[in-house]
Amino acid sequence: MDLEPYRTELVAYSYRMLGSFHDAEDVVQDVLLRAWQARDRYDAGRASVRTWLYRIATNACLTALTGRDRRPLPTGLGAPSNDPEAALTPAPAVPWLEPFPDARMELDVRADIRLALVAALQALPARQRAVLVLRQVLEFSAAEVAVQLDMSVPAVNSALQRARATLAGVGDLGDVREPDDPKDREVVRRYARAFEAADVPALVRLVTDEVVLEMPPVPLWYLGSRDYGRFMHRVFRLRGAGWVTTELTANGQPALAAYAPESGGGHRLHTLQVFTVTGGLVSHNVVFADPGVFAAFGLAESPASEKLRPER
Repeated sequence: MDLEPYRTELVAYSYRMLGSFHDAEDVVQDVLLRAWQARDRYDAGRASVRTWLYRIATNACLTALTGRDRRPLPTGLGAPSNDPEAALTPAPAVPWLEPFPDARMELDVRADIRLALVAALQALPARQRAVLVLRQVLEFSAAEVAVQLDMSVPAVNSALQRARATLAGVGDLGDVREPDDPKDREVVRRYARAFEAADVPALVRLVTDEVVLEMPPVPLWYLGSRDYGRFMHRVFRLRGAGWVTTELTANGQPALAAYAPESGGGHRLHTLQVFTVTGGLVSHNVVFADPGVFAAFGLAESPASEKLRPER
């Protein structure tokens, strides 16, 4: 029995459930080990290998979620800030939502892991979360989900209805944009050029009037192009121009790794920025500054064009 081909999709499922790429990898490693140890008890007449594995994974995720706080983004914790000089104090005690490194898993982009959706999922009770993902994203039947969760079919349908109502503002779960959409990619490339040049007016022209900027693990966030620009003025005043960016994707969305210029020359990894593009403009930018996130994406401390200089 070869279980390895299922690893990637199980990690993506566990990520949607847990909101953490690291936790998802750990859970799936345990799931595959448990499945391998129980392979002699697998009954092909009762379920496919895939359905059987998802039942094990679902139980593992529900166990992992017991007693845990949800993983939010800053937008889920309070009102936006209108102070561009507010202290950027991290909140390490908050179990922040993590981005998903697409390249690490070679995930089919049709599998919907958009940051906004995964963040919204975290607000659902764990079993409703499982029902919604299994039924609406992964398209298991109500009967299959009932078996996986030890529920009746009517209970599954009721849980799905409640979950859909809660997430009504998120949008169509089946409406998945390709991360390499040429128009969106061009918007982000123009953004990258403006960012590298510290050109705030150009950045503001590339964002929507109601753009959202958030920066976990810092709990504050900004709303609107005016405050976006004011905050960017602060960033470049402190760090200067001459940034370097590298394109990648996260959560099926265009993203940039941003390298800040150093006073002694060269650049140092500063942030991972994940973009939502709407109508030809950036409508949401989630900026991650967690070293654990950088490690998950395999990001180098310096751009590929530079040799890493020794610490002073």
